[in-house]
Amino acid sequence: MQEGYPEFRNSAVVDFIVHDKYRVLRHISLCLGFLALIYYSTWVKDYEGEYKTLRPLIVWVVFAIMFYINMYLLVPKIFFKGKYLLYLLLVFILVKAGLTLLSFIITAYLGPEYLSLDDMRLSKPRKEYEGMLIVIPIILMTTTIKLFQRWAKDNERIAALNQSNLTMELNGLRNQINPHFLFNMLNSIKALVRIDQEKATTVIVKFSEFLRYQLYENNENRASLRNEINFISNFLNLEKLRRDNLRINISCLPAYGEMNDIQLPSNLFTAFIENAVKHSVTIQQSDSFINVIIEVTDSRLTFTCKNSTDPAYVPSSANSGGLGLPNIKRRLNLLYNDMHELDIRTTPGCYSVHLIIPV
Repeated sequence: MQEGYPEFRNSAVVDFIVHDKYRVLRHISLCLGFLALIYYSTWVKDYEGEYKTLRPLIVWVVFAIMFYINMYLLVPKIFFKGKYLLYLLLVFILVKAGLTLLSFIITAYLGPEYLSLDDMRLSKPRKEYEGMLIVIPIILMTTTIKLFQRWAKDNERIAALNQSNLTMELNGLRNQINPHFLFNMLNSIKALVRIDQEKATTVIVKFSEFLRYQLYENNENRASLRNEINFISNFLNLEKLRRDNLRINISCLPAYGEMNDIQLPSNLFTAFIENAVKHSVTIQQSDSFINVIIEVTDSRLTFTCKNSTDPAYVPSSANSGGLGLPNIKRRLNLLYNDMHELDIRTTPGCYSVHLIIPV
């Protein structure tokens, strides 16, 4: 995406220049503004009465013709196709033809009484030279307007395309994270069936309730913080059912009832919680813990997850993260860019995740 463009695009002036809904009003404003500029300039100070009105009007008509030939023929057909030298040559020809037509109308058609002292004093080459110096920059000003309109619309298209690609990638990452979590959970239940069938039955019932929430209630792109905390709590309590030696602590600030007002991307913490469950398992089946702290202060959410680790367990460097953590890191970069902080640390006996995001 084009950084800074959305804020710039919200300007009322930019909207007026770019949006098609203002096309008629934009052209009226341009024509009236240029007519007023001509009429109130010192260029017509030598004229009085009907001459003071007629001459600026003739100049305005000729200039309007040059403007629209440039904006709707030369710019889109020549300039936008990269034929810049040909474009400049045609602008020069257009201006010369316009000035010749203007001179012919004023001197031949209207008569000498419409000539000012400067008209009679200056030679024809001198008048053409000065006219070219004045008119060409004015014509190029309309080119600048068309360039700005094209730039703005191209940026809109790029932003829309990037947003579409972003949505597709986020959905893809999310769709990878959920099956990864379900796969690990089913493996855990499979292992529990061999050890304690009664507890496995209880876990399966809880797991079905958990799946119902995942499939039917948590299928939106955004969810309330309250729902996310419920998800974390259900997930960890489900894990605790099959592991008697696991201690769980979830701490939240603000109050539970205020969390419906805080919205964030759904399943944002799933990979971290899953990773904590995975790495808190000890080979000796000794006591383990998972502590989760969620705080919201000054429009920033801080998520901290700490879990015990087994010093005797050394995961494979190739597969230690699985799909979950790489995907969640990519997802955070897409969602928040540089506006988030993620710190993952491993110390003897403890693995910690510290995440700060705007809300």
